[in-house]
Amino acid sequence: MSADVGFRVPIMTSPAQLSLREHASRREWLRVGGLGSLGLSLGGFLQAQARAVVPNSGTFGKAKHCIILYLAGGPPQHETFDPKPDAPREIRGEFKPIATSVPGIHFSELLPRTAQLAHRMAVVRSMFTDVNSHATSGYWMLTGARHESQAESLPPSTSDWPSLAAVIGALKPTERSPFSSVVLPEVIHNNPNITWPGQDGGFMGHTWNPSVFKCDPAASGFEIDGLKLPAGVSALRVTERASLLRQLDDHFLATARSESIAALDRVQQRAFDLVRNSATRAAFELEREQPVTRDRYGRHKFGQSCLLARRLIESGARLVQVNWPREKGDADVGNPLWDTHQKNAERVRDVLCPQFDSAYAALLTDLHERGLLDETLVVAMGEFGRTPKHNGSGGRDHWGHCFSIALAGGGVRGGQVIGASDRIGGYPADRPQRPQDLAATIFHLLGIDPHGFFEDRGGRARPLQTGGDVIRELA
Repeated sequence: MSADVGFRVPIMTSPAQLSLREHASRREWLRVGGLGSLGLSLGGFLQAQARAVVPNSGTFGKAKHCIILYLAGGPPQHETFDPKPDAPREIRGEFKPIATSVPGIHFSELLPRTAQLAHRMAVVRSMFTDVNSHATSGYWMLTGARHESQAESLPPSTSDWPSLAAVIGALKPTERSPFSSVVLPEVIHNNPNITWPGQDGGFMGHTWNPSVFKCDPAASGFEIDGLKLPAGVSALRVTERASLLRQLDDHFLATARSESIAALDRVQQRAFDLVRNSATRAAFELEREQPVTRDRYGRHKFGQSCLLARRLIESGARLVQVNWPREKGDADVGNPLWDTHQKNAERVRDVLCPQFDSAYAALLTDLHERGLLDETLVVAMGEFGRTPKHNGSGGRDHWGHCFSIALAGGGVRGGQVIGASDRIGGYPADRPQRPQDLAATIFHLLGIDPHGFFEDRGGRARPLQTGGDVIRELA
């Protein structure tokens, strides 16, 4: 959420508070005010600062932005970042490893463009959750907190832990955009349309929710409804209308204050800010890009969503999460998203890996050429991996016991592999990593103390993440 959207700076009266006011920068003032408007008291903020020591590291806060590429469904480690050429065929599959730009590191032959960028990447081959359900293993990856259940089609709850996107958007609000945290082109759900938990503000409430844009950036004539100024209405006129509406709302909001109403108020304010913010509006205008650039990302929903993510980062968004979208025809082959229970080889060869390879490589290259990669952390991950052994339908099933993720930019040292799986890619053999370790690392790189605390709406101290440690090779 943007620091200039509905933030109210709390009144400070004690000597300690006055001292803070005298020395705080404008950015810190906005941050304190933002925490207060999101249900965090100033006392809780100061308590968090007192109890948490910012790590002494040159990579702390190196990333100014973050892009999360969420490969929903569970990408197979064998056909992406952890090929096993010496394993039996029923394990290794039909694809061969290829050399990358880093001697000694090999990826699957299905990722030729990505392989040429290995020197910019750090691959973790020993991530694990030991949970084989999409929703709850995904919850852990998306929040850094383990769910008490391991059920599959588990709907969201008001007791859920806030997502990484929610926490980062709330605690590191941007000053340049109406949106600090954006999710596109859709939220993640199981069949039949059951939304996963762990994608919103959870127990912190609606005010922490990231902004979700359900869209298809690959569609002809793509635009976001309501984004353009109404015909014949200037930005000044929109501002005047917003001011009038604010005056009319003030009395109602004062007498009928509730979390839902407050959230609606902020959504309304962000809508006005978006219409008035020409840079953010322009970010959605993909036709401004050269056709060759759009082709490089791939003319599919995921590829164009990655391009849109880059444009939103340029316009000032702090975090953009791109979820792998469901496409028409996915269900017909029994393999929606990366959930390759049937014909794994055909699906990764013909659709999944080519789309990811083009979009991911284009994104890293584009960010590098624009001088943005050093300050933009890019994380590619799913909820789990796939079974080492193929099933009777030629597919690979759910496997949370060991899988791979990839990070680049934002302070990450490229050209390395962290951890290792065993000889069949089934279990970690070295440096096992959990989702909370990944969460701690992302927070650290974005300048958020991973061992800090915040107060929930009930005044209880909550850790930003639950027991994770920054992955030392990454930060």
